[in-house]
Amino acid sequence: MVKSSASTPDAYLAELSPGRREAIAEVRKVILDSLPKGYEEAMQYGMISYHIPLERYPDTYNKRPFAVALASQKNYMSLYLLGVCYNPETEQWFKERFADSGKNLDMGKSCVRFRKLDDLPLEVIGEAISHVSPGELIERYEASRSG
Repeated sequence: MVKSSASTPDAYLAELSPGRREAIAEVRKVILDSLPKGYEEAMQYGMISYHIPLERYPDTYNKRPFAVALASQKNYMSLYLLGVCYNPETEQWFKERFADSGKNLDMGKSCVRFRKLDDLPLEVIGEAISHVSPGELIERYEASRSG
């Protein structure tokens, strides 16, 4: 599945094959357990997303903000961590913690790709998610837009 038309995270999970459903559900649990207060879970862009509500911060370039997203792609699963990529120090910390776990990091500009749950150090993922409050993400987002 590349893009889903599911309207809820539970409906999204129901569409997945059993192996992918288990992996995505476990990463979702880590996200929900680690996410600072002030974020909401929803479906955006055909994937599960965690974002700052527009009522709190409406000044986005496309009125569809997200901080973390989770998706099942054709050849892998993706975890998007905008809070990590908006800050070079946080990104470096994340890469070092990932390497220290003994796992191989397959990271694009803002996403971590994985083929199975065991590819992820879930404690590092949880730390990265808990590391960025909504207020800090807004600051990082605004700094990235100002050049």
